[in-house]
Amino acid sequence: MINVNNINKHFGSLHVLKDIDMEVQKGEVVVVIGPSGSGKTTLLRTLNVLERPEEGKITIGHQQLDFTQPISKKSIIHFRKQTGMVFQNHNLFPHFTAIENVMEGPVTVQKISREEAKNRAAEILTKVGLGNKLDAYPHQLSGGQQQRVGIARALATGAEVILFDEPTSALDPELVGDVLDVMKELAREGMTMVVVTHEMSFAEEVADKVIFMDHGNIVEEGSPDQVFSQTREERTKQFLNRIQ
Repeated sequence: MINVNNINKHFGSLHVLKDIDMEVQKGEVVVVIGPSGSGKTTLLRTLNVLERPEEGKITIGHQQLDFTQPISKKSIIHFRKQTGMVFQNHNLFPHFTAIENVMEGPVTVQKISREEAKNRAAEILTKVGLGNKLDAYPHQLSGGQQQRVGIARALATGAEVILFDEPTSALDPELVGDVLDVMKELAREGMTMVVVTHEMSFAEEVADKVIFMDHGNIVEEGSPDQVFSQTREERTKQFLNRIQ
């Protein structure tokens, strides 16, 4: 489903991603953990080319981008349609209702009729537990509800892969569970997901594979049991001891 080969990304003189190789199989949940500044979010953003690396290749499904070659804007837009992104801070349109936020992508990007998009949006919002909030504006929703609208918006695109960038880090602790429950249900349904998170319990329970990053490198990867209980790398052990 996803193959990342030799990805390198710089911000000026700062080498943020260093020779990254990664594979994600269809239906897998891959959780990326690590300290702040380790490159986790940048890696996630390269998967839908919100950040463009200087070297390497990324393949999603049958489409590949080779960043050593010129790439047209049209190719990037086409490639990006394969992924939906859930951001840390919701990024909802404040003047749109929940259902309008979810409809926007299918109507403007995919050119779906408003009626079809509205029906699909209502169905997905109901799925994430917001069937009674279709006409609520973001300011009328809790942080957790806003984040669930964000997840619904990503699902509405029909993307085969959903990317989550620390989706619970901006939420009050009591609101985290509702968002994680939606993500767990998506995992049970076989959605391919790459999740950057500090929620270790979610990683242990749901992930098929855990990747630990530090200083732009993938230091360790394996099953949750391998990474959390049979840790091989000393740097991983230090990180886990600090947060657990």
